[in-house]
Amino acid sequence: MEKFRFYYDKKFLGAKAGRPLRILSEYLAPLSAIQRNKIKDTILFFGSARIQNNKDEKINRYYQKAKELSYRLTKWNMKNYKKINRFIITSGAGPGIMSAANQGATEAGGKTIGLGISLPCGEKNNRWITKGLNFVFHYFFMRKFWFIYLTKGIVVWPGGLGTLDELFEILTLLQTKKITRKIPIILFGKDFWEGLIDWDRLVSNNLISKSTLDLF
Repeated sequence: MEKFRFYYDKKFLGAKAGRPLRILSEYLAPLSAIQRNKIKDTILFFGSARIQNNKDEKINRYYQKAKELSYRLTKWNMKNYKKINRFIITSGAGPGIMSAANQGATEAGGKTIGLGISLPCGEKNNRWITKGLNFVFHYFFMRKFWFIYLTKGIVVWPGGLGTLDELFEILTLLQTKKITRKIPIILFGKDFWEGLIDWDRLVSNNLISKSTLDLF
């Protein structure tokens, strides 16, 4: 009689009944890798996948600035923390600003994390992510959990819906005290961010308090 091993049954694991196990695996697998690499905390880089390292100087400068900042932060990390990995540069693992973040850290000689997501377009994780810290998630909410769980600082570069979604979710969690630690949030690039959202109008209409603007 053939023995039936549920933990090898792809049909079961891929079905609705196996969803809790899939969710749990997207928590436990990154946790194991992070512990194995002795990573204590991270710095997040959010930004557009469309900002490429190309000849368009206006676009290219954001890529170069992101790579430079990642490089400098990683060099500082390695100099000041030798026994444990702190403030590890982390991105969404895709191209554009995400690639620049991982590239800068790798060229500095440090570790860097990529938290990718499976998408219908088949976009792949970039090549600059440290081996063993290169993840692809199915569930957006588990990916976002790992974005937030270890971060001690966030740099938000110009981006579209995904970038704005990530920014506003974290601002909401800070505003509602679901995150109680202080997380410095930098919106990089005045020429992009100024005028994009009328923050003062939100305050004047009593939709947010003025203190909310101190979150970033």
